[in-house]
Amino acid sequence: MSNTADISFVHLGITIEHLRNSISIFGFRIAFYGIIIGIGMLAGLWIAMRDAKRRGQDPDIYLDFALYAIVFSIIGARIYYVIFDWDNYKDNLIQIFNLRAGGLAIYGGVIAAVLTLLVYTRVKKLSFFSMADTGCLGLITGQIIGRWGNFFNCEAFGGYTDSLFAMRIRRELVNESMITQDLLDHLIVQDGAEYIQVHPTFLYESVWNLCVLLFLLWYRKRKKFDGEILFLYLLGYGLGRVWIEGLRTDQLIFFNTGIPVSQALSLILVFISAFILFWKHRQLSIKSKGEV
Repeated sequence: MSNTADISFVHLGITIEHLRNSISIFGFRIAFYGIIIGIGMLAGLWIAMRDAKRRGQDPDIYLDFALYAIVFSIIGARIYYVIFDWDNYKDNLIQIFNLRAGGLAIYGGVIAAVLTLLVYTRVKKLSFFSMADTGCLGLITGQIIGRWGNFFNCEAFGGYTDSLFAMRIRRELVNESMITQDLLDHLIVQDGAEYIQVHPTFLYESVWNLCVLLFLLWYRKRKKFDGEILFLYLLGYGLGRVWIEGLRTDQLIFFNTGIPVSQALSLILVFISAFILFWKHRQLSIKSKGEV
């Protein structure tokens, strides 16, 4: 590893000498995080509109919905983050509106998107579950891409590891609040520079979500009822988030309980989704036998 390297996947032989996290256009700094989130949103919208066309729906409905969902999802993601990281905002409330400093939580965005869809489908007299089945394909696509924004921000990583995918990061690039005592105990000093070596949990989640998306794309033609793809998404994403969240060093904690809020929410969604899927399939099976 070069003494000038910012990041290295030490066991894979991948080294990034200088990691840039933004570009400057006419003197205005644009973070790669924001660019990647934007790309994720556009890709997700494209996937949703393609699926709508496949189903014989009007793709423009999803474009119209996205105009509301994107705005409210960003607001929801920020509110969720601020609520569970309140100690860092209570004495400087103006920072709540400083999105350029980071601080968005995907679950807040998902909750806001669901609530927006509930209102939208009620007003437009459309099926919530039918739209949700298509919408969640776009949502998880955005999550797959969006997680790479965390890479450029040097955040959303886990504790110390020396596994195959171990990622070594120059300490000065990382927010000190994300560096645990365990990482300090395994601090690596090389050519006068300090490094932490971590689980690249952003990568784990991106790959996990890709697998979930591929499964949903395969299964969508086999679904038995409206809402099934939605609950399969919640089940699949939740299962991955339960174990990945447990590795992270920047967990949002449920007030003073010590419980990682996103991990707990994931576990709840897994059980609820599994129960609904089991119950719906059982009802369909009973109905099918009754008709025979």
